[in-house]
Amino acid sequence: MQLVKPRTVVEWHRRGYLYYWRRRSSNEHVPWKVKGQLRRLIIQMYNENAGWGAGRIQGELLKLGYNVTRQTVWKYLAMYPVAPPPGWRTFLRNHMHDAAAIDMFVVVSMSFRLLFAMVIIRLDRREILRVNATEHPTAEWLSNEVTETFKRIAKPKYLIRDRDSAYGLKFSKRMKELGIREHVIDKQSPWQNIYVERVIWTIRRECLNHMIIVGERHLRRILRSYVDYYNHNRTHYSLNQDSPVPRPVQSISDGRKIDAIPQVGGLHHLYKRRVA
Repeated sequence: MQLVKPRTVVEWHRRGYLYYWRRRSSNEHVPWKVKGQLRRLIIQMYNENAGWGAGRIQGELLKLGYNVTRQTVWKYLAMYPVAPPPGWRTFLRNHMHDAAAIDMFVVVSMSFRLLFAMVIIRLDRREILRVNATEHPTAEWLSNEVTETFKRIAKPKYLIRDRDSAYGLKFSKRMKELGIREHVIDKQSPWQNIYVERVIWTIRRECLNHMIIVGERHLRRILRSYVDYYNHNRTHYSLNQDSPVPRPVQSISDGRKIDAIPQVGGLHHLYKRRVA
């Protein structure tokens, strides 16, 4: 038998009383299951809505029948990890129809010279608007390429590019003259320009990795041949299996023979039903 002081017994009783009423009050007003739902809902609302704070979340919860205070919302937000604020992915989704992207990549020639290929794409349809190549890329050369690209077609509101020093102040000045706003990605963050990076990866995998480039003229000819195939004939999963320039679906009801038409020097083929 353990002997304790009366003061200890009184302290135990006080603690038990506080625990009893805390549990009873919690269980009567907000069941544990409802508390779990509330916590998940607060985090969901914060992650899914740009700029929502505790007050805005409290207002939505009140409309859903949850009688909570702003302090309660802040408490749950502090307890659980939340998503970062809207970034590049949100920007790309919201400006897909008003944005283009530019990037360069290196191609090694037969004589081991380094050639720099440039590509500009429109994001909404993944269409390659222009390709070119040079041995010495400069800000003036890049500026002229962008200018020539948007002489015949509508200019985008935004042009996404990386931090390559070849662009320089002259390139930025030309963009302002054209009324195009530059969006420069963070350092070592190619994923922020993911669509043009994907196009470059596709050009290498489906074209350049299967041949040896003789020089600048040869590289330009190959790139332009592939771009024609890419824009008009190559299907894309992200475009619901259509090509950047929409390609009509042919009917199978007439039973016409299917011809394989060589593309890009025979590396790829276009399949079309023979004209009657």
